[in-house]
Amino acid sequence: MYVLYEDSGNFKAEKIFSESDSTLQVEAASGKRSKIKKANVLFSFDQPEPAGLLEQAGELAASLEIDFLWECAPQEELDACEFAREYFGHPPNAVEKTALIFALNSAPAYFHRRGKGRYRPAPPDILQAALAAIEKKRLQAEQQQQWTDQMVAGQLPEPIAEVAKSLLTRPDKNTQQWKAFEAACEQTGSSPEQLLLRLGAWPHPLALHRHRFLAQNFPKGTGFPDVELPAPDWELPFADVEAYSVDDASTIEVDDALSVQPISDEVVRIGVHIAAPGLAITRGGPLDDIARSRMSTVYVPGEKIPMLPQSLIQRFSLDAGAPRPALSLYVQANLNTGEILESETRVEMVQVRENLRLNTLEPLVTEEALDDPQAELPYGHWLRPLWRMAKALGAQRDAVRGKTENNNRVEYSFQLEGQPDDPDSIVHIVPRRRNAPLDRVVAEYMILANNLWGGLLAQHGVPGIYRSQQAGRVRMSTQALPHEAIGVPQYIWSTSPLRRYVDLINQGQILAAAQHGVSARLVAPFKPKEADLFAIIGAFDSQYALWNDYQNDMERYWCLRWLQQHDVKRVQGQVLRDDLVRLEGVPLVTRVAGMPEFERGQPVELEISGFDELALELQCRYLGTAAS
Repeated sequence: MYVLYEDSGNFKAEKIFSESDSTLQVEAASGKRSKIKKANVLFSFDQPEPAGLLEQAGELAASLEIDFLWECAPQEELDACEFAREYFGHPPNAVEKTALIFALNSAPAYFHRRGKGRYRPAPPDILQAALAAIEKKRLQAEQQQQWTDQMVAGQLPEPIAEVAKSLLTRPDKNTQQWKAFEAACEQTGSSPEQLLLRLGAWPHPLALHRHRFLAQNFPKGTGFPDVELPAPDWELPFADVEAYSVDDASTIEVDDALSVQPISDEVVRIGVHIAAPGLAITRGGPLDDIARSRMSTVYVPGEKIPMLPQSLIQRFSLDAGAPRPALSLYVQANLNTGEILESETRVEMVQVRENLRLNTLEPLVTEEALDDPQAELPYGHWLRPLWRMAKALGAQRDAVRGKTENNNRVEYSFQLEGQPDDPDSIVHIVPRRRNAPLDRVVAEYMILANNLWGGLLAQHGVPGIYRSQQAGRVRMSTQALPHEAIGVPQYIWSTSPLRRYVDLINQGQILAAAQHGVSARLVAPFKPKEADLFAIIGAFDSQYALWNDYQNDMERYWCLRWLQQHDVKRVQGQVLRDDLVRLEGVPLVTRVAGMPEFERGQPVELEISGFDELALELQCRYLGTAAS
């Protein structure tokens, strides 16, 4: 004797092995035995054998017309076995009963299941709605498949082109377009970016890189909402100083300037003057919200996305010829010993005499000219004492670190002749050594200010956002801890408030300390142990890393373009580790498959075989070692 029963939504037919009051033990054709509940049994039969039953019933069920079954069925709940008697016109055999159960179960639009072997025909209006939905789904599937086939064949359907921008960033995965596109990616073995480029949805990889970044991070565009700048409500003393700034040619946000005033033959008063937008940006105000949403200016070759509106930058940037509010650090120092005799922080108006540019000044400012009082040197009266003191400050930090700072690496700047969204723009990659005298001068005084102002906050119990390094780990926190690599007891970012949100936050805290002294902790924008300060640290770290990743990607892209524009076929490089090589003359690191194992620094020669501007990869092969 055999039984037909349901098991987890499936129909099974097996031989009865043993029976109890509420259960059966059944045996499959394989010999496997299992226990089932009698409540799950539809009916028992003695022929044909289970395998034959299921095969014959399946064939018969396929021949039954569902429309006719629905018309024949009573419009109330029915038992499938009883309905089989009426439908076939005679007591049905096991195959006929099973076939009818299969047919009813396979058409949920026509027959609604009501329990074991029981169904109810759908009312006419509900059936029509269900059939319309099924037909709609069928047509959608056909349309979807048509789009997929077109994309696999290299054609871009118009409906896909219309949503191409969203397919990479915020796709609606419930749409036909996405499902067709996803299927085409699977069939072609392509990534979404590769397929869209192949189909011509994007004109070139550069457009795709830019869109993906801007759509994810600036979905409303890179412009700023209309924000009215607060009227100046400060009356500040005018600083009688001769101040100059030093920046590269593309700088529009002049954050800092330096001044020198001789006190005696040995003692000078050096001023570090920092733009003070913190006077106009209040915590939680609209300008603060804008800066906090961006966290930093975004720098990529040929363009920048500023952190602050241009109207505010123009008001506070230390542009030459106009008095601007500044947070100034003055130190009196002995040029012979490098000893700082006293320091003072002031909020004042500073008029920068000239905005000096590295590209014109740097070739004229050498260490030899700085060290020789008789040598011709532009702005020598200003530069020489700054240089002399900068060397002393650097030596003091070296003594703290126990070693000389190795800051002789080459850095590169990118200049475009053309638009940043045009891959045919001519790119110039300009190398310069980081330890050039002008760099060292500016860097030492920014370190000095960030060190002393960090100490000022700690002295008055005003929290700030510090950068520390201990045991090789760099981290940001609200505690004044040593920065071992720089060689200072504490260090904050505070000298770029027009470009970095952390600097802007710290400036607000420094302004409070400078203006209110011992009571500063009561009036500073952020009080000790405020949770929001820790939230800013976390958000800044994340956002700053994202901006840096995009900058690195775009610099890598333009390195690939530079190699192509100069038709470079062979290039030398130095092994960093394993198969990783840093190229010479261009800031690009690439992997070289199949290269022998070398020690770090080994010069090698490579042959370039291709460029992947989408993956930002250089294809090359190892030719041999090169002369060092």
